[in-house]
Amino acid sequence: MSVKIGPAGVPLSCKGRTIVEGMDDIISLGLETMEVQTVRMVAPLHFEQYWQAGVLANKADFEMNLHGPYYAEMLGNRVERNRSLTKIEAALQAAKTINARHVTLHVGHYGEMGRGANANSQVATIFSGIVERISEIWQDEEDEYPVFPWLKDGTPSKIGIETSGRQELWGSLEEVLEVVNHVEGTIPVLNLAHIHARGHGRLRTSEDYGELFDQVRETIGTKTFYCHFSGVEHRGGNASHYTQIKKSDLNFEPLAEFIVEEGGWLDLTLISDSPLLEHDAMFMLQQIEKSRHKQLEQKARDERRRALAAQQNITPEEMAAREAVQAQMRTNPPKAEEESIDQKEPESPAEKKTKKPKVEEKADDEQDDLFASEEDDDLF
Repeated sequence: MSVKIGPAGVPLSCKGRTIVEGMDDIISLGLETMEVQTVRMVAPLHFEQYWQAGVLANKADFEMNLHGPYYAEMLGNRVERNRSLTKIEAALQAAKTINARHVTLHVGHYGEMGRGANANSQVATIFSGIVERISEIWQDEEDEYPVFPWLKDGTPSKIGIETSGRQELWGSLEEVLEVVNHVEGTIPVLNLAHIHARGHGRLRTSEDYGELFDQVRETIGTKTFYCHFSGVEHRGGNASHYTQIKKSDLNFEPLAEFIVEEGGWLDLTLISDSPLLEHDAMFMLQQIEKSRHKQLEQKARDERRRALAAQQNITPEEMAAREAVQAQMRTNPPKAEEESIDQKEPESPAEKKTKKPKVEEKADDEQDDLFASEEDDDLF
């Protein structure tokens, strides 16, 4: 199992705002990846720091990723589509410069085409062209690229297609998987907050996450996953905005349990989209470690139970049943039975009628009877 966690952008706590300074802070926090944000446009003035980040990533074996333009219109008319592809071209050049392993892209609104096979076919055609373009950028033999050694030694960036969080946007899980399954060189980007919102809060237990990852693995046959995670406000199957993880009904603890208990086959990159960025990235890392320690403690208890069961010549299941009974007795001890002295049989109606009422003793006799209790015999 391999899990890499990092923030979407330069950490909030970073005093400098450059990508390289952000990488230094991320590495010092014990995180292993980041996603450079180019969600609106790639400015030429950024390429100097992109190159410096690429050199550092190559030397430090640090995983760099890049998020392309957020506002895309790939299903729009020709003008809208070409405008989106121009922005994507700049993002692909930036991905080459920083040695990005994944480039995350959006498709945009369904537009007049609507949902269905035609929309999926057009998206697949567009992404086939994007994959060809990133290969051309990576394997251009006209230059030797002395400043980009990773272009010759590595493989082109994987083109990620992100799941969307709103009903009017192309990018349901099923749509993304269908396109990825037909276009080599693409991967699904599982934005878990979007999947949760679009599914009306579908990710609540570790079993829910297990079903999700199994669905992806069975559809496209991969063990490598690139995911985004954050809290999310949602209503009616639509995401409103990201929130910090602790203020959302999308909890990370079930995912951490799945990763530790069932996710030994995963090669996972987790990007924090939370407004708290690196703080929630650290929270995710801590939750995974907490689940791992919990698993180790459970294994130690199981081994101890098996050893004790072998000593007493019983099965581990019988030993577990005994432990459960003892635990119940510790939490709810049985109440001490009140000793009943001189328990008398109930009187018959005839006895009640013939029985004379007791005559009250004199006041001076009451003082003598204070210590004449029926329980005197039980004092010792």
